Amino acid sequence: MSHDETFDPYAKIIRMANQIGTFFSSKPHDEGIAGIAEHINKFWEPRMRRHFFEVMDAGGEGFLPNVREAAAHIRRPAPSVGGAGAGAPPSHAPQG
Repeated sequence: MSHDETFDPYAKIIRMANQIGTFFSSKPHDEGIAGIAEHINKFWEPRMRRHFFEVMDAGGEGFLPNVREAAAHIRRPAPSVGGAGAGAPPSHAPQG
């Protein structure tokens, strides 16, 4: 685990999404956006997608532009009921 991931539980989700975004950046724009969304929809479990959208809902800070654009095509999982951290904003979310 990297030093940043020790303090930001969302750092790994951001890093993973950006790796996918980087891979698909070599494709034509629309194909790349669709590829990012398809990959995340197919291979990320609902908990991971929930964390993804927690970051997106807080402004998407840290995500590559193509990842932010692909978010419109990623299936949003049902909200978590109970559990640790349910409803807690990401540590880098604007407070106020």
